[in-house]
Amino acid sequence: MKQFSKNILVLAVTSALSLSVLSFSQAATYKVVEVDKNAKGYTYGGKLNIKGEMAVSGGNSYNFPVQFDYLDEQDFNDIVYLALTRHDYYFGLEEIEDVDGFEERAKAGNATANDLVWSKMYLQGKNTSTTNLNFEYQIVADAAALLNLDPGSRASEKVCIFDTDFDGTPCAEVVTRSTVNIIQGITNSGLIFGTGSAPYLPIEGPATESDGTFKTHWVREHGQRGFYIDASSGEIISVEPEVMEYGGGISALFDMNDNGTAVGYTSYGLSDARVEYIKDTSGGCADTDVLATIPYKICVQKNQSGMYYIQASKATISAGSKPVTELLGLLISPHDDDDRAFSSQALAVNNHGVAVGYAQGWDDSNVTTAAVDERMTGSYAVLYKDGKVLDFNQKHYYFRYGYVYSFSRANDINDNGLVVGYTHDINNSVKKLFYVKTTNVLESEMEIVIPKGFFNSSVSTAFAVNSAGVIVGEAQIETHNESSQNPRRTVGFIYDTASDSAVIIDVNTLLKCESDYYILKASDINDAGQISATAIVKVESYDAKGNAILDDSGEPVMIDVARAVLLEPIPDDGITCEAFEYKVERQGASFGSIGLLSLLAVFGLRRRKFNS
Repeated sequence: MKQFSKNILVLAVTSALSLSVLSFSQAATYKVVEVDKNAKGYTYGGKLNIKGEMAVSGGNSYNFPVQFDYLDEQDFNDIVYLALTRHDYYFGLEEIEDVDGFEERAKAGNATANDLVWSKMYLQGKNTSTTNLNFEYQIVADAAALLNLDPGSRASEKVCIFDTDFDGTPCAEVVTRSTVNIIQGITNSGLIFGTGSAPYLPIEGPATESDGTFKTHWVREHGQRGFYIDASSGEIISVEPEVMEYGGGISALFDMNDNGTAVGYTSYGLSDARVEYIKDTSGGCADTDVLATIPYKICVQKNQSGMYYIQASKATISAGSKPVTELLGLLISPHDDDDRAFSSQALAVNNHGVAVGYAQGWDDSNVTTAAVDERMTGSYAVLYKDGKVLDFNQKHYYFRYGYVYSFSRANDINDNGLVVGYTHDINNSVKKLFYVKTTNVLESEMEIVIPKGFFNSSVSTAFAVNSAGVIVGEAQIETHNESSQNPRRTVGFIYDTASDSAVIIDVNTLLKCESDYYILKASDINDAGQISATAIVKVESYDAKGNAILDDSGEPVMIDVARAVLLEPIPDDGITCEAFEYKVERQGASFGSIGLLSLLAVFGLRRRKFNS
């Protein structure tokens, strides 16, 4: 495994965001341990085991391997135009210098950091563009799967899962970085598990150009695939989907208990419409005229969206044996003639083998015999137990949306049967954390409990619960939106269900006085009370090649970045902190965790707002 601190690029989340002043007057009960003190990038805390070993994710590594040889003169001109028209929007980026020499130096391996970031952004734009339907441009994913086995004392290690170099050599010195690999967690016994995808590799298509030249296309062997790493051999073992035709199928592992039971989902069926098109000899993938323009694999890859029906699944892991998988079922029983792709997913499992997640359900929760066109607009938090799929006796509601509405999710379950996740307030549709006690309660008596939030319209989600019933998650703490680009601030929260006077608590109020960290999100909590979280902290900034960015006086430019942290419980010494101002500057960037992940490439500061 390669050291992450050498590979991850800073995501500039800096902004002139003036957060409203917070006054803290609270005894410190947690200390912050940054799991990658010397990292040069942004990271996010994931699942945590009893030893404090943590799954970490990150992205935007240095020196992205842009394959300039696959770009033509028009592509280089378009990159120049992109930089010319957009450089004023990003702090630290400039127009392409020496335009006439750009293509030559790039193909010779001498691209500047400025060249590199604009070229990567150009490819990212192409990846989402309707002009790239035939996968003729290099794919950019660049997400890092990381593992921290000793928080605070060494850097997280980057784990190569399914990636290869551009010739197909697994985990080479330079890989494609076109895969999306995530370490979901590590069990108390040291078994690592997660989800990854195969790399996109170049293949030649038919000679369709008038001069007989070949177009390059980018194809991958399979999409999302669950995996685990054998603790003794270090071998990465895939959990193969139930259905693998037409592109390898899809599967995922989201959680694993101490007994080797892992849960997630698997493809269990195929879309008849997609299969019909692939087999079609008149305009489909079996049409010789179509295959004269693109390879068969590309035609199939173009039609993989919506190809697979997915269902919650369980995989039993044992040393030296192939994983044994089992479907966990759906919440509904559709009509025999209903060909819609009903789905379910399992997100967590406890040591008794009881799993939770979500599944699509009818709008009418009293349906016993479904009509062929039974109305279904929502998906609901569910419990997978004893061969049944239960929805905690939730009322089902019809929301007028043009897609399946994520009404609720169950994100975790402890060994006492306490389930946590989120649901929606039926009056205003605001997402709210919830918990349900399932042990020693009849199925008909299970009831969702929604604790009071920071304020009525505060969006909140519970991500995890430990055996003591302490819940952690993320919630909005700001009552107003500065703008659509700057939504409400979020904080990590803690909620103790065992307390007679339980209230949702901002974790930031429990930190050492005048902490350098602002906790955005609390992702997990173990039975030792340690919390995996994501925080904002101010650090030095770096360019696309990993070089320090300096100001006019030669001093490092400091930016706010997201970092994975471990919150360690400390004794309450009775010391009360003086009230102080907690300020973070932002300008054009949100502190929501999803917003942080989605910001473009290297530089996030908008120069126009900075100068205004």
